[in-house]
Amino acid sequence: MIAEISDREFDTVIAQSAVPVLIEFWKPGCGACRALIRQLEQLHIEVAGKVLILTMNVEDNFQIPSELEISSLPALALYREGHFERFIGGMGTKDEILKQLVL
Repeated sequence: MIAEISDREFDTVIAQSAVPVLIEFWKPGCGACRALIRQLEQLHIEVAGKVLILTMNVEDNFQIPSELEISSLPALALYREGHFERFIGGMGTKDEILKQLVL
């Protein structure tokens, strides 16, 4: 199961993570978001200990999605060493996402 992150704990979790952090921004009722979460759950098993995968519900959290200017969902953001690195294509298979992570 992938953990949910909120605006409130975001900065602390990102800053303290010893591994890259991949966050899916999603909202309830978004079919593509649910499909991507299923792919990330499979990926989560493969990259355990190498990448921290989290989700953020944009209907409950506004600050971080606004700062990142997220305009379409789902969106995947990659953080390394406490800093935003880049967006990864929002849709895809776990294998495509893994290739883009460049571990």
